[in-house]
Amino acid sequence: MFLGTHTPKIDEKGRFFLPAKFRDELANGLVITRGQDRCLTIWPMATFIQQTEQLQSAPTSVKRVRDYQRMLASGASDETPDKQGRITIPPHLRAYAGLDKDCVVVGAINRVEVWDSAAWAEYSTQQESAFAEMNEEVFEGL
Repeated sequence: MFLGTHTPKIDEKGRFFLPAKFRDELANGLVITRGQDRCLTIWPMATFIQQTEQLQSAPTSVKRVRDYQRMLASGASDETPDKQGRITIPPHLRAYAGLDKDCVVVGAINRVEVWDSAAWAEYSTQQESAFAEMNEEVFEGL
């Protein structure tokens, strides 16, 4: 499970150090994809395979299914952390998320998200006030 907020720096080669507590779960490979909120999503390889198995069974005769599959796969990059725990974010994904040097790495239960620092600050400020009310929507009936 991925938890917490971390603030590594992205170097001139587009690499950053994974938080130490995330490294074991990502050591055997990961997939970086576009996230829905202009962030990047890092999936452990096994989790990404599970997610895409569901997509493979979706009917490709449905345009939105095809569109989603294309957008997810075309921007995805499979990576393996180096011995120091760094991963490289490809240039097209850095551009998508507006990543330069300062980033925020957020544990999001089954995945890791990478945000531009300013974008994360704005997003988290907006969501903070609504967080208490989300419980009723996400866990209806509890």
